[in-house]
Amino acid sequence: MFYDFKEIEGKWQKIWQDNHAFRAKVDLNRKKYYLLEMFPYPSGKIHMGHVRNYTIGDVASRFKLLEGYNVMHPMGFDAFGQPAENAAIKNKTKPDTWTHKCINEMEAELKKMGFSYDWDREVSTCDSSYYKWNQWIFLKMFEAGLAYKKASAVNWCSSCQTTLANEEVVDGGCWRCHTKVEQKDLEQWYLKITEYRERLLEDLGQLKQWPQRVLAMQNNWIGKSSGVDIYFRLKNSDKIIPVFTTRVDTIFGATYIVLAPEHPLVKELIKGKPEEKEALRFIEKVSKESKLVRTSSDVKKEGVFTGSFAVNPVNNEEVPVWVADYVLMEYGTGAIMAVPTHDQRDFLFAKEHNLPMRLVITPKDCDIKIEELIEAYEGEGIQINSGEFNGLKNIEAKEKIAGWMEGKGIGKIQTHWRLRDWLISRQRYWGTPIPMIYCPKCGIVPVPYKDLPVELPVEAPFTGDGGSPLGKVKEFVQVKCPKCSGPARRETDTMATFFDSSWYFLRFCSPECHTAAFDLHEAKYWMRVDQYIGGIEHAILHLLYSRFFTKFFQDLKMVDFGEPFEKLLTQGMVLKDGEVMSKSKGNIVDPDSMIKDYGADALRLFILFAAPPETELEWDKRGLEGAFKFLNRVWRIQENLKDKADDALVKIAHKTIKKVSEDFNEFKFNTAIASLMELTNAAYQMGADKEIFSQLVIMLSPIAPHFCEELWQGLGNKESIFKTAWPKYDLKLLIEENVDLVIQVNGKVRSKIQAPRDISESELKELVFKDEKLIPWLEGKTPKKFIIVPQKLVNIVI
Repeated sequence: MFYDFKEIEGKWQKIWQDNHAFRAKVDLNRKKYYLLEMFPYPSGKIHMGHVRNYTIGDVASRFKLLEGYNVMHPMGFDAFGQPAENAAIKNKTKPDTWTHKCINEMEAELKKMGFSYDWDREVSTCDSSYYKWNQWIFLKMFEAGLAYKKASAVNWCSSCQTTLANEEVVDGGCWRCHTKVEQKDLEQWYLKITEYRERLLEDLGQLKQWPQRVLAMQNNWIGKSSGVDIYFRLKNSDKIIPVFTTRVDTIFGATYIVLAPEHPLVKELIKGKPEEKEALRFIEKVSKESKLVRTSSDVKKEGVFTGSFAVNPVNNEEVPVWVADYVLMEYGTGAIMAVPTHDQRDFLFAKEHNLPMRLVITPKDCDIKIEELIEAYEGEGIQINSGEFNGLKNIEAKEKIAGWMEGKGIGKIQTHWRLRDWLISRQRYWGTPIPMIYCPKCGIVPVPYKDLPVELPVEAPFTGDGGSPLGKVKEFVQVKCPKCSGPARRETDTMATFFDSSWYFLRFCSPECHTAAFDLHEAKYWMRVDQYIGGIEHAILHLLYSRFFTKFFQDLKMVDFGEPFEKLLTQGMVLKDGEVMSKSKGNIVDPDSMIKDYGADALRLFILFAAPPETELEWDKRGLEGAFKFLNRVWRIQENLKDKADDALVKIAHKTIKKVSEDFNEFKFNTAIASLMELTNAAYQMGADKEIFSQLVIMLSPIAPHFCEELWQGLGNKESIFKTAWPKYDLKLLIEENVDLVIQVNGKVRSKIQAPRDISESELKELVFKDEKLIPWLEGKTPKKFIIVPQKLVNIVI
């Protein structure tokens, strides 16, 4: 007999919705647990990546409910962005109409999966009740000197007529239309995230429960580099080119220097030289390339000679000055010294252009010959060809050379950062209007707080010709200056969507708050987010911006913490035939069709059992069929329950409770499911009673909630299974793998006990202090030490 998943899942989804089963409320008498998955862009359909991410979060959320926590598990939609504008043009509709249609479809699909969301907290970033507070935050940043406008080179798509963030440039083209991206000077709004760089870097040390890979990515993006600014003087000139390096130990091996094409000295250096025309053509070519392509390790590096020379200050050698695409103005001083023997990029560039090389570091026990080098030697070693520093270990020489150069005035010890201020301007309609006004008399004037929100006009021309549609809406653009009441114009750029997602986790704490971005008291109770779950693709920018906003709110005294997310899990991709599922590859599996054939619970079970959360998951329909069969096997146990289970099964059940509890806390859902399968098999062989079957159903309920609610009701329970308590195990029953332990007090034997071989320290303490033989020896005193010799003895020092 198969269980009727269609009827059961529909029944329980309606009950949960009608009863607001997962509504979260502040309760100071209960310990809170805030679980959050990264909210989705409303595309109208959920895919298997969504299913995996949200199933992982849902299981953790339901488990915490059963453990007695006051759980908040919200959901919303990251609803602004260019795709809605493109879809509106394609489908001849409006972005808001399209977006809300997609939200409704996606919400219905999420509900079919049985996720335990508090839908009363739903937010959509495209609603003015949300983006009003984007504008409020922007104005607060403007007041603090953190929001400013400047002209700078940006990634520009001539087709979409908009700027692109670096991550929106794919293979040198626009991620939307694939038009080749150019570099263009444009007046843009920036946020001064660099003001927070020290805190952003230092506070990574607080994030003990984040993946090391993510911490490393954040660290590298912030990019604090300690080194030396070296002063190369132009030949026959008093002008200086400062060059930053972290490898001052290689300065005696610098055989040329390289400037970024955007460096302000370049045009002066090439002027009137035979190389001028070629250099200008090269600069123009590079201006159309994205910075990601320029710095990519697998793209050939190109450059031209300027016709000029500079003087290496440590040995007065003349070295040629080149311009190359792999050097950026954003890092250091926009100029590097090239040491081809000890830097791989310089090595490849020097080989390509037949430039000189000199070794200045050699391994301690090995001779290197330049003519035999097939790659740069970037390891440690002994200084050679380095004047008075010859014979020193290069690590030691680095410090001494830096001090020597600073003392002679030919260099300065410096710190540089990779992190640059955050460009938030976008030339599109479907985003938060930037609340600024331009007045011919008063200059740039912020919109008064009382006039927020600055709402998007209902009608705007979507022609697909490019440029912001807002600029073509006369009623929106033409306004009075808030200061002088004279004619003025409104800013037509909108905010990058990363702004929306940089604080949404705080809005979830009080989505109905009309007087502030979030209620301070609610945020104090719910924050920080105890568990955050999302893809590794957001490991840098979204997480960095969220950390930045939180620190800003801390400075405004709106929160009393500087980090928003306590624990982070980055789930792996879902693959089919070894490739990530995508529409372009035609390897998409529609979750809706899987739910129709097997039910949401079987899909949830499969997606968790197939692989640990952090690793990639290979789709295999046979696994889904196996999950469905397992649920039916559990279903049939209820038909033949015994009055009392065998002691052997009781022991297996308690061992399973211990294992599943530990696995759930560590997000090891695949091994937890394996243990539940073992218990199910044992229950078939030995015959389960109502108590053990109830324990099995409770442990399975976070994974297959509809299925278990139905079984729980069938066992005679009137309330939801998620209002019961997670089962507890009895240590005394876990004796099939026990060992004898000698218990000492101050080094003298006072008792002997049996304990499981793999017992944890906390469990062992609990077992020992329950031993009645020890009570007279402890004399009510608090032990100073609890010394364990594994599987042999415990010595309590009082």
